Amino acid sequence: QVRLVESGGGSVQAGGSLKLSCTASGYTYCKNYMSWYRQAPGKEREFVSLVDTDGSTNYADSVKGRFTISRDKNTAYLQMNSLKSEDTAMYYCKATVYGAGDYCSRLGRSPYWGQGTQVTVSS
Repeated sequence: QVRLVESGGGSVQAGGSLKLSCTASGYTYCKNYMSWYRQAPGKEREFVSLVDTDGSTNYADSVKGRFTISRDKNTAYLQMNSLKSEDTAMYYCKATVYGAGDYCSRLGRSPYWGQGTQVTVSS
């Protein structure tokens, strides 16, 4: 059973920083890419950033230059700087497993989501 546990959310004033963490467990040697999404009230969930097993990253245009994603094995971090009120949302971690063999293929049939952590930025 793949499980994701997020932490690090909170309330901060505009211009401040927060660092989110997401630890994945329940699988061993498979590769995975871990990503962050966010959902503000009344809006659809949107992609924020992604980091692959090899460390390659991708960012939404809205956070480029302000957010930095990184990982240490199966823990992904999202360092958020220069926060704006529009960054206020529930942030979700997502893990997509892939790799050779039946075990990884079976785990990779669907992505896994964390429970979410709230980020509130006040102006």
